[in-house]
Amino acid sequence: MSGYKAIKETMQREFKEAPQIYKEKLAEWHAEPTVVRVDHPTNLPRARELGYKAKSGVLVARVRVRSGTSKRVRPGGGRKPSKSGRYFSRVNSMQSIAEGRAAQKFSNCEILNSYFVGTNSYEKFYEVIMLDRSSPALLADRNYASLLTQRQRAYRGLTASGRRHRGMMNKGFGTGKTRPSKRAVERSA
Repeated sequence: MSGYKAIKETMQREFKEAPQIYKEKLAEWHAEPTVVRVDHPTNLPRARELGYKAKSGVLVARVRVRSGTSKRVRPGGGRKPSKSGRYFSRVNSMQSIAEGRAAQKFSNCEILNSYFVGTNSYEKFYEVIMLDRSSPALLADRNYASLLTQRQRAYRGLTASGRRHRGMMNKGFGTGKTRPSKRAVERSA
């Protein structure tokens, strides 16, 4: 068994056997601001799977997102509001929203990837892995250098969660209307 596999199994066992510690962590995270930079990933094996390396220029931030459907303001101006609806499912996934918030807070960084770390009754927590654009160590690393040239990856849906909510992860029958993009297909019709 590899070292990361052992760490992953240990973490899963700890959360099952000691849910009180998990609840205390979630309570601490709830008290923090929405986007917080953390020193190291909470779930190291998952972060490593998604491209995290412990080197200068690679940052991790924990982001809190309110879960559930989004509430839309009822329109005024003489229209009948009962037909407008009130709660709507979000266009982007919660994870993509978290990546966008991290990109907004750390504007000098590009978003590499993100992963789920926890949830309480009304919030979800994600950790977002970011790359500093001006870091010489990352510019010299060929694995990261090509990603640093892609500007605003989170906003354009180029991260893994962004590609998922755009419908790009699926291939084959029934995915014709998602390529090259949903908007392009709508325009051509």
